[in-house]
Amino acid sequence: MNDYLVSLPILLPLIGSVGALLLRKRRRLQASWAMAAMFGGLAASVWLLAVVWSGGEPVVFHSGGWLAPFGISLVGDLLSAMMAVMSQVVLSLGIVYALGSRDQVVRYPAFYTIFLTMAAGLTGAMLAGDLFNLFVFAELLVFSGTILTAASDDRMGAEAAFKYFYMSLLASAFLLLAIGSLYVSYGTLSMAGLAMRIAANPSAPLLPVAIGLLMATFMIKSAVTPFHFWQPDFHTASPTAVSAMLSSVVVKLGVYGFLRMTTLLFVEQAPAVRGLLLVLGLAGIVYGGLGAIGTHNAKRMLAYSTLAQVGFILAAIGWGSRLALAAALVFAVNHSLIKAALLMLAGAVASRAPVKTAAFDVVTGLGKYMPFAGLLFFVGGLALMGIPPTNGFVSKMMLFSSGIEAGQFAMLAALGLASILTLVYVVRAFQRIWWQLPAEGVKAKPGGDRLLAPALLIVAVLVLGLWPEPLVGLAEATADWLGDPKAYIAAVLGG
Repeated sequence: MNDYLVSLPILLPLIGSVGALLLRKRRRLQASWAMAAMFGGLAASVWLLAVVWSGGEPVVFHSGGWLAPFGISLVGDLLSAMMAVMSQVVLSLGIVYALGSRDQVVRYPAFYTIFLTMAAGLTGAMLAGDLFNLFVFAELLVFSGTILTAASDDRMGAEAAFKYFYMSLLASAFLLLAIGSLYVSYGTLSMAGLAMRIAANPSAPLLPVAIGLLMATFMIKSAVTPFHFWQPDFHTASPTAVSAMLSSVVVKLGVYGFLRMTTLLFVEQAPAVRGLLLVLGLAGIVYGGLGAIGTHNAKRMLAYSTLAQVGFILAAIGWGSRLALAAALVFAVNHSLIKAALLMLAGAVASRAPVKTAAFDVVTGLGKYMPFAGLLFFVGGLALMGIPPTNGFVSKMMLFSSGIEAGQFAMLAALGLASILTLVYVVRAFQRIWWQLPAEGVKAKPGGDRLLAPALLIVAVLVLGLWPEPLVGLAEATADWLGDPKAYIAAVLGG
């Protein structure tokens, strides 16, 4: 039974997407069905994580009974199961937000179908045991995100969608070329099979090419500088229920890819990859922080902030120690919750603006009509800055501890500067929206997006700040698994 369990987090959202399409003329029933499917996928992901953590070995499903490296395998180890739970927690609350959103796209008959397809694509990419099916699931994610953004009622939605689509096509081309190079060199696309064969023959002529192409692929997926330029426009123009997902969990697909590269596929070549990740992380931290300060739109500010926060994660992966990898995982989970909440709150403010936008010159002072949203944003801002008692403090403490352990004091100084930049742009946003008075004659629209989803996320932010031990313990256990990939390889290939 357990081997089928790894397929449920993918199958339930996919089944839900088909059902939502069939129920497109019955809107309330369609929304209820979509929510049930998404929460069902979340429950399956949590179940999978519990089984893997307690059992001490990966759960593997071989499609059609064909064993790797010849068949399609889904693999649930601690890393993929943890990332699946993280993603589906946020995606489930994205559905909750969509139910109370005033974005026009939410009322389209196909919205829930496409949203659930996006969820299946993201989860499938993290559970795929081979590179080709990672590619297939990632394409589901791309097409879904593109359609939902193009359908946005923001006038820049179509332009942002095309920019994202063309950058994703570039990433897809890189990934396909990497897949071809690895298959020609090693005769398999199974990640377990590749790990074993690359370790046995690390001098294949096309191996450096494949590594470079995979690096470029995951840099685009995570909007890592200099492949970031699509991200601010995309997240600003996307419907909030979509942008909150894209900026919090979808960008983590690239993080997942970097972790697989450095701990499974290219262990011998990992030091060089990690060195590059350190450089990219530092660039993202500086550029993202400065970009967030320089922008004049709350959603765009948070999009630039994601560049900086992903930079922190890349720095930890670059250090590569057990503590650093655990810090990267804790940071990734906590950032997903924080960023989703803040983007939802920015979207809620925009929904009350006279003209629907999160631009500061329009939403200035509107916070006086939304005091509860202000309280939530304040706590989320504290978390983004890394101030106790929030989960962001736990993330920063683990990150700095791992940096001290690695002796990366110059890098830590840069990280400290980045934290100051975070303080500047978070305080500025709060001051513009909740401290200042609105311009004369400007009034908020009645109603607006509901705050249930961001409120639940902020509760999670506080709970994980006050009681971080379960998440930290899981991250440390996952780091131990990543440090010894033999169990993953044996579970997939047998023996």
